[in-house]
Amino acid sequence: MTRNLDAVVPQKIGAKTPKQQQTKKWGKKAGEISGAHALPGARPSMRLMAERRLPISAPPAAAVPRRYPRRSRGRCRLLLLPAFSVALLCLAYLSFSSHSSLPFHAVHPGLVADNVRKEIDKRHTLNATMKTNTSMTKNGSEPFTRRKKPRKRYAPCEIEFVPSVDNLVEPADYNNFTQFSLNYILKEQKLVGNALFGPLFGGHQSLQERDETYYAENQTLHCGFVEGPEGHPSSGFDLDETDKAYMATCRIVVSSCIFGGSDYLRRPTKSKIGSYSKKNVCFIMFLDELTLATLSSEGHVPDENGFIGLWRIVIVKNLPYKDMRRAGKVPKFLAQRLFPSALYSIWLDSKLRLHADPMLIIEYFLWRKKAEYAISMHYDRTCVWEEVLQNKRLNKYNHTAIDEQFYFYQSDGLVKFNDSAQESVLPSYVPEGSFIVRAHTPMSNLFSCLWFNEVNRFTSRDQLSFTYTYLKLRRMNTGKLFHLNMFKDCERRAVAKLFHHRTNETTDPPPTNLRLDNTSSMPG
Repeated sequence: MTRNLDAVVPQKIGAKTPKQQQTKKWGKKAGEISGAHALPGARPSMRLMAERRLPISAPPAAAVPRRYPRRSRGRCRLLLLPAFSVALLCLAYLSFSSHSSLPFHAVHPGLVADNVRKEIDKRHTLNATMKTNTSMTKNGSEPFTRRKKPRKRYAPCEIEFVPSVDNLVEPADYNNFTQFSLNYILKEQKLVGNALFGPLFGGHQSLQERDETYYAENQTLHCGFVEGPEGHPSSGFDLDETDKAYMATCRIVVSSCIFGGSDYLRRPTKSKIGSYSKKNVCFIMFLDELTLATLSSEGHVPDENGFIGLWRIVIVKNLPYKDMRRAGKVPKFLAQRLFPSALYSIWLDSKLRLHADPMLIIEYFLWRKKAEYAISMHYDRTCVWEEVLQNKRLNKYNHTAIDEQFYFYQSDGLVKFNDSAQESVLPSYVPEGSFIVRAHTPMSNLFSCLWFNEVNRFTSRDQLSFTYTYLKLRRMNTGKLFHLNMFKDCERRAVAKLFHHRTNETTDPPPTNLRLDNTSSMPG
C-alpha cells in the first residue's frame, strides 16, 4: 500500500496540476513556508497534505496598494463632512456673537469686552445728543433728529349738565357785557391809481385801518362779504335767497361745513338732542357742489325741504378762496354775518359729531361761566412757538408765509407763554379750535371779525393768530373786558366725538390775497 501511494503521488506532482502551477507563481517563499510548518520526521505524503491546506487562491501582489487607499479615502470623506459642518456653525456663531447683548461677551474677556464698552459709549453719546436736540427745540431751534413718541391717549371728562332743558332760563345778569355798535363794510370803490383793482371777499384793508379796528368802539369795519363797485363780479360765498331767508330767522345756531369733499357727513346724535332744541335750534351744514355730489353718491341725499337728518343743507357757490381750509373760516368766524338775528351759535368742525344738547352746552360753557366766548385749549401744546414748529414739521403751510406772520406778531409784542406767572392772561396760548360756543355780543362779534381778518391777511392756520388777536384786543381796550372761557380739551371731547378727516391734509400754497395800501408794507 505504501509503495503504491508513493508511486501515485509523484505522478500527480510531475504532471504540474493547476494547484502546483499556482503555488509556483507565489515563488519559493510559499514553498518554504509550507515546509517550515511541516513536522520534522514526517513522511512526504504528510508534507504534501500540508501543502494542499494552503489557500487555493491568493490576491495578486499588485492589488494590495490599490485596495487600502480606497478605504482610507472613504473614511476621510466621512470625517471631513461633519468637520466642515461644525466649522460653518462656529463661523455663524462668531458672526452673530459680535452683538453686545449676547452672553458671549459676558463670558469671554479681552477684545470682546472692549467691543462691549465701545457699544455702551456709543449709546451714552446718542442719549446725550437726543437731550441736546430736545433742549434746542425748547429754545426755538428745530432738532436734528426726533424719535417717535408713544401716542398719547386723550379721554373725555365728566360734565355736570343741568338735568333738563325744560325749565332752562337765561340768567338775568348775564348780558352785562361791553356795549358798542358795529357796522360792516359792504362795498368798496375802486382805489385811485390802482389799475389792478379787483373785488376781494375780505376787502382791501391797510395796516393802519387794521390797527384802528382793534378799538372796542362804534365803528364800521371789514368783516368779509365785501363787494366791489358796480359791474364787478361777486367776491364769493354766494347763497340761495331761500336759504338766506331761513338763516335770518335763526336765534340759536349749530353750524359746520364741508368743502372740497374733504370729509364725511356726521349727523348729531338724535338721542342726545331734546325736543326743545329740535324745534328751536337751527342745524346748518354748508356744502359746496362738489361735496354735495360726493355725499349724494354715498346715499346722503337732501329731502324735499333740504334736510339730511337734523342738518339743513345750504349750498355755497363761488367759494372766495382756492384754499378750502381758508374758505372754511367764513362760516367758522362770521356767524354774526350769516345769521344776523342769532343770539348764540355753536361751531363744529366737520371732524366732530355732536352728542349733547345745544341748550345744555350754552348753559354750561357760557351762562354758568358768565362768558361771551368759549373755546377749548389745545390738548398738547400751550405756546405759539411750539405751534409754529409743529406746523413746519408737518408741512401744514408754506414755511415762508408762517415766518412772515410770526415775525410780524413778535415785532408787535407777542411773547412766549409763561405758565409760572402769578396772574396769567390765558391758561394756554394755543386753542384746539374745532369747537366754539359764542354769544353774539358786540365784543364777541368784534373779536370774530378781527380773528377772521388775520386769517384773511396771513396764513389759514388760525391757531397761530388766536392769541395775538386776543392779547392785542385786550391791550388796546383797558377797562373793556372781553369775557373769554378757555376750557379744558377733555370737556370738548365730552360733548363732541372726534373722527379723522376723509382726506389727508397737504401743504397749502402761500397766501395770494394780501392787499396793502401804498403807504404800508409787510415787515420782512
